[in-house]
Amino acid sequence: MNKKILITGGCGFIGANAALSFAAQGHTVVVADNFSRKGSEVNKALLEKNSITILPSLDVSHEAQRLAEIVDQYAFDAIIHAAAQVAVTTSVADPLFDFRSNALGTLHVLEAARAAKKQPHVLFTSTNKVYGGMEQVGISEQETRYVYTDLVHGVPESLPLDFHSPYGCSKGSADQYVHDYARMYNFPTTVFRQSCIYGPNQFGIVDQGWVAYLTMLAFFDKPITLFGDGKQVRDILFVSDLVAAMQAALDRPETSGGEIFNMGGGPTHTLSLLEFVAFLEERLGKKVVYTHSDWRPGDQKVYISDVRKAQEKLGWSPETPFEKGFDAMFAWIEENKDLLIKYV
Repeated sequence: MNKKILITGGCGFIGANAALSFAAQGHTVVVADNFSRKGSEVNKALLEKNSITILPSLDVSHEAQRLAEIVDQYAFDAIIHAAAQVAVTTSVADPLFDFRSNALGTLHVLEAARAAKKQPHVLFTSTNKVYGGMEQVGISEQETRYVYTDLVHGVPESLPLDFHSPYGCSKGSADQYVHDYARMYNFPTTVFRQSCIYGPNQFGIVDQGWVAYLTMLAFFDKPITLFGDGKQVRDILFVSDLVAAMQAALDRPETSGGEIFNMGGGPTHTLSLLEFVAFLEERLGKKVVYTHSDWRPGDQKVYISDVRKAQEKLGWSPETPFEKGFDAMFAWIEENKDLLIKYV
């Protein structure tokens, strides 16, 4: 069935990929963005080329009334809320801006959905940072990575929350608001606590989107800094697999409504930073030079999503092997190298 979908932050990496995918499936997609993120103007042109509706600049953290009017007017079936401030370091430098962008902006989205005559299903892109540094979880150190000693399937949604850093607090607050609105106001909301997502149309920064960011730095022979010792591990998920999970959640509001899902590649799709650098050297055929810097606040030595709940309730599993996903992302980098050089 054709759905009307609003995507906030729709000219960002995840938003743009979701918009392109849902539009290709015949859904009516409307994109909202304030165009503050680097690369958003490039993704905007891509969406326009594909005849996707893009609203004039809209900042959900400051324009609550306008947002509410748009949500009510369009009678959306769903809102994918991907607009956010995404960097831990930015949050530490300016926690008030971070709070407005993430916590207040999300509350504005929820209130717009609650007030609309037709209440949409709200899907929120949260983060694994809501679990904090996870110091209580047992890990051991190997030559190129840290590993869990007990969490064979990865981190379950039942792990206690521990908001660490202003970013963790703002996203965690938003995460809990989204979850609670389904209980309090009886319309479907779904939280995706995302691990490392990668793919084409990702411009990346030092704090977020590290697969694309480090790849572009290495490709353009730019200096690379690894925070910590480089043995920290993340599960990685190709963006089309994430969008497939979004589709599954929106198609199953009776099972996804009011639910939280840890969303990543799971135990079968993991990389440490050092392992990724070695992969880049082999793939690019050259030495990748890097230096180390201090650990960032709340940085987890290991984060791997337990995706069994998503498998059970959404009928979804990560499918794209890393090499295949990387090749798709790298082809985009090569194709757009003249444009991308100014973004690294």
